[in-house]
Amino acid sequence: MEVKKITAIVRNYLLEDIEKRLRELGVKGFSVSHVRGYGEYKQFFTSDSLSEEAQIEVFAMKDEVDAIVRAILESAHTGTAGDGFVAVLPVDKIYRIKSGSEALPTEI
Repeated sequence: MEVKKITAIVRNYLLEDIEKRLRELGVKGFSVSHVRGYGEYKQFFTSDSLSEEAQIEVFAMKDEVDAIVRAILESAHTGTAGDGFVAVLPVDKIYRIKSGSEALPTEI
């Protein structure tokens, strides 16, 4: 079973819509962190030029990845600079801290 990690950096104000779509897809769990940075769009109205964004992380089975990525892309798209990005990364192993045993994303 091949596991992937999906990481997305998106606009904060779109986070609720994205979370709703992920739940509708049946995603069993995901993490959200608030991050600061700049890339295509810089925050020119502050002294440090960093903007605040949300980072979403999802562990999923390979056959679920395309639907999850599509849901994030559709929910986060505004068509303007700074919409963010989605990255899909390979995962070698996942361990449950509680037991120290290897786990699948469905068990996390």
